[in-house]
Amino acid sequence: MRTDELDFDLPPELIAQTPLEDRSASRLLHYVRASGAIHDRVFSDLPSLLCPGDVLVFNDSKVIPARFSLKKTTGGQIEGLFLCEPVIGQWLALLRGVGQPAQGTILHFDSDPSLRATILAGRGRGEFLIQISEPIPALDLLNGIGRMPLPPYIRRRKQTDERDSLDRARYQTVYADSPGAVAAPTAGLHFTPDLLRRLDDAGIGRVLITLHVGAGTFKPISADSLADHPMHAESYSISPAAAEALNRARTDSRRIVAVGTTSARVLESQPPDQRFIPTQGQTSIFIYPPYRWNHVGALITNFHLPRGTLIALVAAMTGLKEQRRIYEHAIAQHYRFFSYGDAMLIE
Repeated sequence: MRTDELDFDLPPELIAQTPLEDRSASRLLHYVRASGAIHDRVFSDLPSLLCPGDVLVFNDSKVIPARFSLKKTTGGQIEGLFLCEPVIGQWLALLRGVGQPAQGTILHFDSDPSLRATILAGRGRGEFLIQISEPIPALDLLNGIGRMPLPPYIRRRKQTDERDSLDRARYQTVYADSPGAVAAPTAGLHFTPDLLRRLDDAGIGRVLITLHVGAGTFKPISADSLADHPMHAESYSISPAAAEALNRARTDSRRIVAVGTTSARVLESQPPDQRFIPTQGQTSIFIYPPYRWNHVGALITNFHLPRGTLIALVAAMTGLKEQRRIYEHAIAQHYRFFSYGDAMLIE
């Protein structure tokens, strides 16, 4: 499959810059694969669109405030994105604007000039191993100095923005529990405590798994063919309770509904003809047409970037021709796109 088959033209004004005041007031495009029907609904309609016995699989990963700013001794600004902490006090981070610094180069945090970062090594592709002057766990430090790692199409001022507190609350699902993601599982942003209660009352099951979304999720496919794209890996886990619930659903022939592409990737990373087992690992599964779905019976997802791995996953569920028709409809009807935008239910 050619990468350019995933292109589409999107008017810039349809890229959502802020979330709606009410999460569940987002619009919901309902696509029925059996008939090809498209219905325009509201996300709060979801309990009436699913069937009693359906099982929703949520990703409970929690986004950490992974963005930070550094300053060179010359005064030049550097934008940073925390990736992981091999040991306390050492970070692997993406740094933009740093150039090719020598080992031992000292940088200062904008928000606290007494806090320093020393370059230990470059890892290529803009990744650097840095030593933090205070041996504080990264999460504790970032909770004080970091900003939410919004994707670049959501425009914010570089150092601080009046919407930072809004992003801290809203670029996070209401059920987030496991810190580690540097991007939100955005399909889950539409759920509210009240909507979850209504789903419970409708007899719709709920399972929590974890996949920590990495920076690679927004990376466009640069290869001409999807088959040549090196897929990024992300850490995930399935708890004993989640595995048991998924096995019961499969035994009872109940439909498994993935909330987001992250949940879908975790589920489809499991062996097709075996029981779900509690596990921790990494997945680099790349789902694109043609693909035979083994576990996921329906999908809730946002609208995704052109030429990306996530829109390829959607096309694998609907077929490429239908994916294009769905997106053309969404654009014509002025749906809001991407992370803070509207959603779709594919069943």
